[in-house]
Amino acid sequence: MLREKYSEETEKQMKSFFDSLNEKDRRRYAAIEAIKLGHGGQKYISSVLGCHFQTVMAGINEITNGIKTPDDRIRKPGGGKKKIIDTVENIDEVFFEILKDHTAGSSMDEEIKWTNLSFKEISNAFKSRDVNISYIRQVDISFSILFADGDFEMMNPYCV
Repeated sequence: MLREKYSEETEKQMKSFFDSLNEKDRRRYAAIEAIKLGHGGQKYISSVLGCHFQTVMAGINEITNGIKTPDDRIRKPGGGKKKIIDTVENIDEVFFEILKDHTAGSSMDEEIKWTNLSFKEISNAFKSRDVNISYIRQVDISFSILFADGDFEMMNPYCV
């Protein structure tokens, strides 16, 4: 059982300070506070700070085991969602097949190709080929990579 609790005013100050920190510093601050309190401190601190119990545990693990992240990073490398171009087989081939009949060259620069398809139209073409990736995910990741690799640019159909 927890030996002592902080006053309500102290809890508010702790929460305010915690909210001002980045993710890595939040974990570490929560861990330090929980370690100070001893048994029951992890649960108490997670309720005071409004964070998940596992956040406190991860911070304690980082501190006690000396786990370090690079100084310029908040999270360890390798996390997050993988790029769709790395997870969907032949996505680049499907992409260029979709653009094949909707491509024109630039009269100013032969290296640049244009397409009159919008991101939404390209997304629908992917779906019709049973490549189910969300429209937003395509715009954010796939198309920018595929357009860069293929020297494509979007052409505004409303420009004269």
